[in-house]
Amino acid sequence: MSLELLVPIENEALIGMTLLPKQVLGKSIKLHTESSGLPELQGLNIAIVGLHEYRNSFFANTQYELNAFRKEFYGLYPGNWSLNIADLGDLPNGSNVEDTYFAIKEIGYHLKQMNIIPIFIGGSHDMIFPLYQIFQDFNQLVNMVSVDRSFDFSQEDELISGRSYMSRIIMDKPNVLFNYTNLGFQNYYCATEEKDLMSKLFFDSVRLGEVLDSVSISEPVLRDADIVSMDMKCLSWRATADPLKGNPNGIDSRVICALTRYAGISDRVSFLGIHELPSTPMMDQLLAQMVWYFIEGYSLRFDEYPIAVNQGFIKYSVQLSDQTMVFYKSEKSQRWWLELTNDSHLNNKTKKAALLACTEKDYESALHDHIPERWYNAVRRMN
Repeated sequence: MSLELLVPIENEALIGMTLLPKQVLGKSIKLHTESSGLPELQGLNIAIVGLHEYRNSFFANTQYELNAFRKEFYGLYPGNWSLNIADLGDLPNGSNVEDTYFAIKEIGYHLKQMNIIPIFIGGSHDMIFPLYQIFQDFNQLVNMVSVDRSFDFSQEDELISGRSYMSRIIMDKPNVLFNYTNLGFQNYYCATEEKDLMSKLFFDSVRLGEVLDSVSISEPVLRDADIVSMDMKCLSWRATADPLKGNPNGIDSRVICALTRYAGISDRVSFLGIHELPSTPMMDQLLAQMVWYFIEGYSLRFDEYPIAVNQGFIKYSVQLSDQTMVFYKSEKSQRWWLELTNDSHLNNKTKKAALLACTEKDYESALHDHIPERWYNAVRRMN
């Protein structure tokens, strides 16, 4: 089993731990150390796994130092959580990238079976591909959300890299990808052909400006996600505190933490990957806080998936000019869903109506005869 390949946390990351207060995360989570060995997995909620696979990375020549992240993370205080968390150490590189994929897939598959959510940290963005393969093995439709400045389809003849992994995913058989959503894309990093392909496949995308103007519009997208991956090239230089390792325009530190918190709250998210990490002291702190916010979100999950709208939900029917739309509002979480009910729009793979996460603003827009674009795309994907 590939879990046995995980190497212990390096001693460098543990230096100074004895001087930290007893309440900090480093002293309250389970650690895979040389002396203690791999922690017991039974009963874990969340597991951190470090990756060093940068052969397809934008930062291939400057690998991120995971010890620096760990020092920052271990020194943070936990929230009001009743969770079992472990740092399982690092996965060494395989002899080739495909070997690394295989190991990640095995680790992710095993942890998913145990209802443990892994956070994969480091490596290139194509490390999302083996996580997709897990859903192929389960024969389960999957929604993927990528926080990224670009769409990551193939460039020229390159089929698989940190910038082209999506091409392999959409061509791989069996195809279990139901939806791919890009959050925070920037037009000048996306080829016209990529935009056309996104439109042809009825995938969703949200521009950077929209995310920055109102980060809450990302919550329904992340609520519907099974896999969330974050390419840290999406950050502005202000977030990395290094103009050479950030962008003039990009996601700032507060927004990226809000997005990881939304991902944690989502009852569906079973994998989180944070990749393409620039090596700066600010990134070490920000990454530690992002992981903290994901765990915080997880502790606040509402346990509303799969959704049973026959209890604990208020139903709202809205008569539009050409159809009736049905919305549901949870009495527990106050969150909204939109039902896809037209007979011609039923999901042919499940033979039943589906629910699409949405916002109260979507409901208010429907009252003014406006249908959300995400609804149109979802309907077309189902046919």
